[in-house]
Amino acid sequence: MTRVRMGMVGGGEGAFIGEVHRMAAALDGKIDLVCGAFSSDPDRALRSGLALGLDEQRCYPSFEAMLTAEAALPATERMQFVAIVTPNHLHFPIAQAALEAGFHVLSDKPATFDLAQALALRDIVAATGQLYGLTHTYNGYPLVKEARERIARGELGVVRKVVVEYPQGWLADRQEDADNKQAEWRLDPTRAGVSSCMGDIGVHAANLAEYVSGLQIEDICADLTAFVEGRTLDDDGSILLRFGGGAKGLLHASQVCVGEENALRIRVYGTLGGLEWSQQEPNTLWLKWPDRPTQMLRTGGGYLGAMAAANTRTPMGHPEGYLEAFANLYVAFAGQINAVEQGVAPDARSADCPGIAEAVRGMAFIELAVRAGSSDIKWHRLEHL
Repeated sequence: MTRVRMGMVGGGEGAFIGEVHRMAAALDGKIDLVCGAFSSDPDRALRSGLALGLDEQRCYPSFEAMLTAEAALPATERMQFVAIVTPNHLHFPIAQAALEAGFHVLSDKPATFDLAQALALRDIVAATGQLYGLTHTYNGYPLVKEARERIARGELGVVRKVVVEYPQGWLADRQEDADNKQAEWRLDPTRAGVSSCMGDIGVHAANLAEYVSGLQIEDICADLTAFVEGRTLDDDGSILLRFGGGAKGLLHASQVCVGEENALRIRVYGTLGGLEWSQQEPNTLWLKWPDRPTQMLRTGGGYLGAMAAANTRTPMGHPEGYLEAFANLYVAFAGQINAVEQGVAPDARSADCPGIAEAVRGMAFIELAVRAGSSDIKWHRLEHL
């Protein structure tokens, strides 16, 4: 694979997710950060870029300036894609401008501020022919891919039940008043959109449920709450799910479960067996059977499938976690860029990266969850847009 050149918008000094993206992009030595517009404050943007070792001339004061200057560089020097790591309300204008300037885009989720923007973005991706990727990080874990493959092969039989939960406790009190930048924008409807909990972590849970089970959510019944006084956006939610094919499910996401860290977990039950995976113990996948002992699979095991193996870096017993999973999405996206430039189809590993379809579906889920949560009608259809 030829090394790919990346630019970044957002993620300047003090930003958590920007640093995560940079570590993930650098992990496998396949991507080089060559430029960035790291803050809307020009001085902070410059300081951030210089601290990362970038040339001063490629530390830009705005994403508009970055796109203009990079497009003017020789094709062998300019960035090839833009990583967007800003608050939600900026995702769409940056993605639109980058795609129309001829650059591929890899964006943090959710893809846009609202569904209308996501649908518009889909049209822009189609019109420009550029690549678009979305960092649903948890798809990158090897054993998540193993779970998906085993269900697709029918090892669990017909799927009947999908249970996915994502409890956190970090917003159990008013962190938005405690000079917590991450809390502040996630609970601000002008920057986060119509939801905090569902928009931030519930959409991850919904995506994981669909990715692992291979089924699509068709109907939901939602109960969303803002438990902490003074909040206008939800910090907790419980959703009943109906999937295509007749499977039923439950999605629980919360930012106010005191004592919880990042406890994403999924369980899937079919007519022949079940499985369970937890993000806080990501190197173990449990298979459950009616007629034999529960089976434990481990990352790096020679008995795993091709996709899990392709996304594993170290031998069995050497734990791989969040950064490695994040890096797997970056490697896949870089592989897509290489394939485009070589005029060939991407291989299976590179193709396995969330894209514009997941972007639209995620925004549709978030908005429907909010509408359903405020409605007395029990079931609401998640349209296949």
